[in-house]
Amino acid sequence: MIKEKDLVMYSRSTGCPFVTLAKRVLDDYGIPYREIFIDEDMVARERVKHWTGFYSVPTLVIAYPGQDTPYEPPADIDIGTSPRGVNRGTMITEPNIIELTEWLRQHELIKDKDHV
Repeated sequence: MIKEKDLVMYSRSTGCPFVTLAKRVLDDYGIPYREIFIDEDMVARERVKHWTGFYSVPTLVIAYPGQDTPYEPPADIDIGTSPRGVNRGTMITEPNIIELTEWLRQHELIKDKDHV
């Protein structure tokens, strides 16, 4: 575990229920994050496709400060398998509320287990 870390959320500029949910959780906990829009940044778009096999948003990663990629490689998933809700260590894609809050706790971005 690194002490200094950034949360980066790969997203898109158009509406998406999973992105809305992730933003609500992050805002409820007051967790800062940087958002990268894959429909505006083709390098980011291809990065998400490489990581997940799809253009899946949100894809959230734990990165070194100022970086856009996970500080260590995420756990592999089988090609063609949905990444939805899979905790890959430094990455999670399209999580539900429980999956996201547990992942944020794992990375010590949430310390209060009783909040929300």
